[in-house]
Amino acid sequence: MDSNSNSRRSLMLGVGSAVVAAGLGVRSAGAQTSGAFKPASHPEDGWMDQRPGKHRIIVDAATPNGAGEAFLYAGNLFNANKTAYAGSSDADLAIVVCLRHFATAFAFTDTVWAKYGKAMSGMLNFTDPKTKEAPSTNLYNSPAYGLSLPNLGSTIDAVTKRGVYFAVCDTATHFVSAQMAGMLKLSADEIYKDLSTNLIPNSRLVAAGVMAVTRAQEHGYSLLYAG
Repeated sequence: MDSNSNSRRSLMLGVGSAVVAAGLGVRSAGAQTSGAFKPASHPEDGWMDQRPGKHRIIVDAATPNGAGEAFLYAGNLFNANKTAYAGSSDADLAIVVCLRHFATAFAFTDTVWAKYGKAMSGMLNFTDPKTKEAPSTNLYNSPAYGLSLPNLGSTIDAVTKRGVYFAVCDTATHFVSAQMAGMLKLSADEIYKDLSTNLIPNSRLVAAGVMAVTRAQEHGYSLLYAG
């Protein structure tokens, strides 16, 4: 048998195999991966769908400066939405600010800062720009600092009243509690209780800030990174 006959025979065998595979419903590896990805739904993330609004944004803050910028960005989003889009209002925006890592300290009220401000200031290398001393209040909730802080006067209270919601990293809260316990010779559990029961309004603890930020995007939130 010559080489041409062998080639024809191989070709026919190949065609036959393809026909059989098609008849049996065998699909290629590429065909098996078709279909859009759909994230799993977890009850722990259900709060994200309870935020009213036509547009969803999560602002991710991980540093002391980033926390201030997150409050500023939230205010800017509300302002731009109202001025640039006819008939729009604050209620159109579902804004969640995630305070995680070194931004977590600014999720706590003045009660916490009065008690632990010096320790937190040392941990964060964050001081009052007027006195150069450790703050005894949450400075991002004071309108008295204007351009001297990165929130440029956009306070926690102001954006909260406009509808901002806060996701606070529980992992970082435990870490801060443990670090301050060593510094102050106190119980980490006692400090954690103080922190977790003195959150700024419209807040909830989430297992980890990084998880909240990624899950929010699966729930249709656009990500805005503050720093």
